[in-house]
Amino acid sequence: MPAAKNKASLLVVDDAVDTLEMVQRKLTTRGYRVYTAASVPEAIEFLKGTTVDMVITDLKMPKVSGMELIRYVRENLKDTEVMMMTGYATVEGAVEAVKGGAQDYLSKPFTDQELYEAVERVMEKQRLRRTQSEQTEEPPDDHGLIGQSKAMKKVAAAISKAATTEATILITGESGTGKELVARAIHYGSDRSSAPFVPINCGAIPRELFESELFGHIKGAFTGASESRAGFFQTADGGTIFLDEIGEMDLSVQVKLLRVLQDKEVFMVGSMRPRKVDVRILAATNMDLPALIEKGSFREDLFFRISVITIEVPPLRDRGEDVFLLAQHFLRKFSRESKRSAPRPSDSVLQVLKNYSWPGNVRELENVIQRAVVMTDGEVIEVPDLPANMRFTGSHLETLQRTLAEVEAEHIRHVLASVDGNKTQAAHILGIDRKTLRQKLKDHSNSS
Repeated sequence: MPAAKNKASLLVVDDAVDTLEMVQRKLTTRGYRVYTAASVPEAIEFLKGTTVDMVITDLKMPKVSGMELIRYVRENLKDTEVMMMTGYATVEGAVEAVKGGAQDYLSKPFTDQELYEAVERVMEKQRLRRTQSEQTEEPPDDHGLIGQSKAMKKVAAAISKAATTEATILITGESGTGKELVARAIHYGSDRSSAPFVPINCGAIPRELFESELFGHIKGAFTGASESRAGFFQTADGGTIFLDEIGEMDLSVQVKLLRVLQDKEVFMVGSMRPRKVDVRILAATNMDLPALIEKGSFREDLFFRISVITIEVPPLRDRGEDVFLLAQHFLRKFSRESKRSAPRPSDSVLQVLKNYSWPGNVRELENVIQRAVVMTDGEVIEVPDLPANMRFTGSHLETLQRTLAEVEAEHIRHVLASVDGNKTQAAHILGIDRKTLRQKLKDHSNSS
């Protein structure tokens, strides 16, 4: 038997020798390390001395059934997954297995592809759960930046280099990706860290007040200017000014900002005398500045001045398992604020978090986790605790390659399991009567 490389170890349990040999051969060729046992007592004795990632067990076996093995694994081996296979396929049997702790259900006879896909589905759930459980400690936090993905390591490397220079930096990325956190990390990693960091949202300041807010004004400069007041640039003297959403800046102010970059001085509104300022400028945008240049709404010379170095912050959908790191961070944060223990995401919720596209990025994830902490009463966050637009994400990709009958049968099994096999309740949830449910159960059992 060839050695498996970086693959899971499996124990296959069946009283039929031919089945054991067939499953072992098929899964070994896929790189799994496969052990076998011909009975439940033999399997339990094996598991007392050997740890495996997954147990695949037949249901109907002499003397001791596969259900007893499922219960043993669930009660004693919390990190081992279980899949049941049987030639006596019934929806009721599936419900019993799922309630007992099986992660999946495979009906005999099955094709090679059905076997491979079922095993991979279960192993994927295990990978998600292990990833989540490994993140029990607060992850490394660089001024709020959390992530171990390749994309975020690239951003971290760029931040380290940018912090050692005085160059102007343009930070790009979709809304909610954490551009201000990148700017803060650059500032607090630089020689200016003890001086002010002044963030400005260019889209939030009324156009008529923009110049005064940035550069200040002297007494009498305009109606209502009863005293002189310093602007953001004077406040940030010696430190860093962060111009968020710089694409929203009016052209008239762009000209004056260009002069600040060139001459390191500002003119307060109403004053003819320049004032020297020592400020490093960081800018950010979620807009396409070259497209704005083409339209004539952004100055090309200013673009080149602010983009000496460009750092692109990746969207959350491109950050892989960073979503779990961030989710754990927010779970701890909001649980502390609520003075409660942090709830644990269920396997289904982890699958949803992985498959969801996160159009609002990290900001959306933060809001989702805050909502879940508030809405969850127990120790486990379930799919119904998530926003409605996310609830069907987890199972969507898995069902694309399956027949309608397969999807319907699985959904009926899950609904029955959720109500402990109560057919009246299940029929109500499914929107059908008990007679129709009984017929569907019969049809799916005959086709298994």
